[in-house]
Amino acid sequence: MKKFIPFFITLLVSTGSGIAQRSQLNHFTVTGYYAGNTTAIDSIEAGKLTHLIFSFAHLDSNRISLGGATDTIILNKMTLLKQKYPSLKVMVSLGGWGGCMTCSPVFAVSKSRIEFALSVKKLCDKFKLDGIDLDWEYPAIEGYPGHPYAANDKTNFTELIRALRQALGVKAEISFAAGGFGKFIEESVEWDKVMSLVNRVNLMSYDLVGGYSEVSGHHTPLYSNKVQKESVDNGVRLLVSKGVPAGKIVIGGAFYGRIFSVSDSLNHGLNRPGNFYKGISYKYLNDSINPANGYEIYLDKISAAPYAFNARRKLFATFDDSLSVTRKTRYAIHNKLNGIMFWQLMDDKFTGGLLNVIHQALINPSF
Repeated sequence: MKKFIPFFITLLVSTGSGIAQRSQLNHFTVTGYYAGNTTAIDSIEAGKLTHLIFSFAHLDSNRISLGGATDTIILNKMTLLKQKYPSLKVMVSLGGWGGCMTCSPVFAVSKSRIEFALSVKKLCDKFKLDGIDLDWEYPAIEGYPGHPYAANDKTNFTELIRALRQALGVKAEISFAAGGFGKFIEESVEWDKVMSLVNRVNLMSYDLVGGYSEVSGHHTPLYSNKVQKESVDNGVRLLVSKGVPAGKIVIGGAFYGRIFSVSDSLNHGLNRPGNFYKGISYKYLNDSINPANGYEIYLDKISAAPYAFNARRKLFATFDDSLSVTRKTRYAIHNKLNGIMFWQLMDDKFTGGLLNVIHQALINPSF
């Protein structure tokens, strides 16, 4: 197999370049999505984050809306964290997988976009939030089964971003979650018009082999291989080819794994016919995916992706671990990206988890 040369990487060979790297790290973002309860928020290591995103608000008619008293408590607790960590940005995310059923028809109407943007402004002012993250899955292409989508979603998404920027002003932060696969990048967004209006794009470079796949594979690999094109690096390359500044790209890590039931034991279950079996949080991963439970752990060196296989039960597991998250963080640093984000904090260990791995990689960023 030929050796892969990482995209954009320039090794630090002088004192001057080291100073430049330290300067870049001062602007490096670490973003955690939070979809937990009212008590777990007290245990997260918020000092290791630059951005904390509440997940998720939803649409009520054409306005942003919370789920009730629980969401209010969580948002209040999030903003209280800023007293201890003044540089922390707290944002609210709209949508999520299965959470944007009416986005296409609502955002097709100019009046609705404007009223939505004004409702976001009102919510941000009420909770002293720093901005909004849009997680519409997906404009212009099929996303959650049964959710409507239309070709004009692509231009309507641009107008939605424009309405938000006008309502929120220049100081508020606007980001959006982008599918990490080629079809989304090619068909869902007017990159040349949108990126000047937002602070960053959060590339969902996970679930690249998802719950509807009939073949197993890496769901969050750093690099492509001969069989699987979709990867973190492939998504970044595509975005840059669309004119997206590297300094506005945030790559995604997965704080959870996916397990597939496969038809045979060839290739240790990798790239074999099968079906999604279940997901597993990183905090439980080592207790379940281990030799005592029949799993052997492997590393695809080409893709920089760990995986595991239970030959007796024909179960294939794909996940991020401390090594792959370190590699992703260093990739983002060396390629001068905006940062790294992950889904989600409730899947991590409260101490000594993958957030801490990211933090340690920032402290020691050598590749």
